Amino acid sequence: MEPGACSTSGAEGAGESERGAPRVCGVCGDRATGFHFNAMTCEGCKGFFRRSMKRKAMFTCPFSGECHITKDNRRHCQACRLKRCLDIGMMKEFILTDEEVQRKREMILKRKEEEALRESLKPKLSEEQQKVIDILLEAHRKTYDPTYADFTKFRPPVRSHPSSRGATKSSSLLTQDLSSEDSSDLFGSEAFSTFPAFPPADPTEPPPFPSLGLREEQDESSSVNLEFSQLSMLPHLADLVSYSIQKVIGFAKMIPGFRDLSVEDQIVLLKCSAMEVIMLRSNESFTLEDMSWTCGSSDFKYKVSDVTQAGHSMDLLEPLVKFQVGLKKLNLHEEEHVLLMAICILSPDRPGVREPLRVEALQERLSEVLQSYIRARHAAPGGRLLYAKMIQKLADLRSLNEEHSRQYRCLSFQPEHSMQLTPLLLEVFGNEIS
Repeated sequence: MEPGACSTSGAEGAGESERGAPRVCGVCGDRATGFHFNAMTCEGCKGFFRRSMKRKAMFTCPFSGECHITKDNRRHCQACRLKRCLDIGMMKEFILTDEEVQRKREMILKRKEEEALRESLKPKLSEEQQKVIDILLEAHRKTYDPTYADFTKFRPPVRSHPSSRGATKSSSLLTQDLSSEDSSDLFGSEAFSTFPAFPPADPTEPPPFPSLGLREEQDESSSVNLEFSQLSMLPHLADLVSYSIQKVIGFAKMIPGFRDLSVEDQIVLLKCSAMEVIMLRSNESFTLEDMSWTCGSSDFKYKVSDVTQAGHSMDLLEPLVKFQVGLKKLNLHEEEHVLLMAICILSPDRPGVREPLRVEALQERLSEVLQSYIRARHAAPGGRLLYAKMIQKLADLRSLNEEHSRQYRCLSFQPEHSMQLTPLLLEVFGNEIS
């Protein structure tokens, strides 16, 4: 914009012409650039009017005083051009003085400097932090299939009466998974190939739970002493959890620094965090509309009633669903989700960790990355107190994990049902079985 020009192009200018239509200079018909001195004009006529008014120029038309001004002849008659400027409403009162122009320039410069300062003070991720995030994103995408295509390989879901068959044990599957260099095919283990086929069942499905609330008359013992003879979903969900554990192992192996820990600490961290990370990951398939986990086809849509048929009571499922709802409502970015999973795995206070300080250093690094990401990328109001809310979710997971272990222990005491568990489940949760 020329010095001394007062332009009001923008919303006001848009109102003078059809939306999207080209703007035309009211003086010469050239392409207009906005409102200048109270009229829609091109840059040429804007400058001409400003110079003429500041010089108090007096022009005389060499012709009849009625020249038709166009883009091509606008320089031929200054008198008629200036008359045309005034006729369309251009006003000299809108022209800034030299002092006003200087003040305007200083204000523009000040705004630019303030904007640059704000930009420089805005939290940013370092290259190293961004690299950590990229590694975790890649690790998650390599170990989590949103199509759930592998679910067809499990013993099929049976929402009816079960039929017991044994699961073949193998050597230490967790150690094998940790030592494997190839994380791309994490479910190609012997344990999966030896899962027994499960016979088709009566299609009749028992009615789902009427609500997530526990009935008042339900006593404490009934929450764990379930009708084990009705655990028709146990084989399928045992395969699902075993599969998910292997995927968690694959994810953990790609966390920066995890493989530098001793194998003993790697195993302890995975055994303690596996179910917690599975609960975190399952939030991706959780739907608020019907409070279920939808993993592809209707066969793999899991309601609360399905999980009860695998031996779990509402003492676990009610707080689990509340946890899933709360986590979903945080609207985490994928970057925040993968960082939370990694922080969960690298918890130095897990029982049995031999080098907690090394684990704590890795967790602290990830926590700093997460806080930096939230400040830099998660705009308010969603980012407000988000880090504290995410850390609280980790505390909630501890309670859920403890209840899961309690119910698993109750289940594993029944030989006919422990036989349906996979070798990897027996190993990961073996410390719960006495």
